[in-house]
Amino acid sequence: MIKRIEIKLDVIEAMLYFWQTTNEREKVGEAYINNIAEFPAMTYIYDEEFNKESVRKVLSAISNRELMNSPVKKERKFWNNNMWMMEDLEYTNMMISPLKVLNLDTLISKLNSKEIKTKYEILEVAFVPGHQDEYLIRENKLIVNFFRVKSDLYEEGKVTIEDKLLLDYMEEKLTELIND
Repeated sequence: MIKRIEIKLDVIEAMLYFWQTTNEREKVGEAYINNIAEFPAMTYIYDEEFNKESVRKVLSAISNRELMNSPVKKERKFWNNNMWMMEDLEYTNMMISPLKVLNLDTLISKLNSKEIKTKYEILEVAFVPGHQDEYLIRENKLIVNFFRVKSDLYEEGKVTIEDKLLLDYMEEKLTELIND
């Protein structure tokens, strides 16, 4: 039976500082970039092609105002996504703000009412700056690619992921998580 759903935004908060600082033409130190790469939630998007060295390399290139000429598609995608965040920080903030106040408590009773027996009492939803995957499920964790969050420019507070309202998306993916 699910008792709690925790939302983890620590990586996105760290990235927001990176995007703002870099956008203001200030350099972000290597130690800070390495800390981002070492966040536990970031490790879920790592594989044989994309790892913490990829994050360090890409974010260093962005901070140093260098183009990314990597043969690795995931690194190029990560670079492009981060550059997009810095193009319009107002929109970036529109993406982050609803996540900061996201409350998934209403989903607990819905998930518990489904006839699914789960071994997890606590579910975690972590938003990370991903590369290609829309989301990943690892044990009791739903890892969502932050770059897939879309804020509606015309309807304040309306947020979607893959054309689904944020709460509907969360319910669908958390149902998938507890079914595993």
